[in-house]
Amino acid sequence: MKLIGSTTSPYVRRIRILLGEEPHEFVNLDIYGEGRDELRKTNPTLKIPVLEDGGQEIYDSRIIARYISAQQGRDPLTWDQQNQLTMIDGANDSAVILLLSERSGIDTSRDVMFYNLQRERIMTTLRTLAAMVDEGEFDDWQYPSMCLYCLVDWLDFRDLVDWTGVESLLSFRDRHREEPWVARTDPRA
Repeated sequence: MKLIGSTTSPYVRRIRILLGEEPHEFVNLDIYGEGRDELRKTNPTLKIPVLEDGGQEIYDSRIIARYISAQQGRDPLTWDQQNQLTMIDGANDSAVILLLSERSGIDTSRDVMFYNLQRERIMTTLRTLAAMVDEGEFDDWQYPSMCLYCLVDWLDFRDLVDWTGVESLLSFRDRHREEPWVARTDPRA
C-alpha cells in the first residue's frame, strides 16, 4: 500500500492517522513544485491524497478512508458522521481556497463576495462544530474526530481564523494531541 501526498495537507494527515501502524509507504510530494509532474501521472484531478493498493488507485481522502476502514473491519460511518465530514471538508476546502489565493498575491481580506462567502462558510461551520464538540459528539477517537483534529490544527498552523467564540475547538485539539500518530504527522515537524 502506498499513500501519496504532502506532510502539510490536512486531507493527507487524516489518512496517515487512520492508517496508523498499517504497513504502507508514504510518498511526500511538493505538489506545487517538483512533485507536480508525479502528481500528474498519479491523479488526473491533481489533488492529494492518492492511495495505491494492489493496482487499485483511489483519489479522494473520503473514499480512501472508506477503503481503509473496510480493510480494517471498521463499521461504516453513520449518516450523522457523514454530515460531520461534509462540514469539516467544506470548511477545509474554503480555507485552502483562502490560503492558495493569498499565496497567489490576492488580498482575500477585501470585501469581495467570493472571499466573503468562504470566510462565512468557515466560521459558520466552525461554530456548528464547536457546539457539537461541546455536546460530546467528537469524544470518541474515530475518523470524524481525526478529520476535525486535522482541520483545527491546520487552521491554527496556517493562522487562518480568529478562534473567538470557537475556543472549544482548540481545547478539543489540545485534548487529542497524544492520540496515536498525531505527533508523528504534525506538519510543523
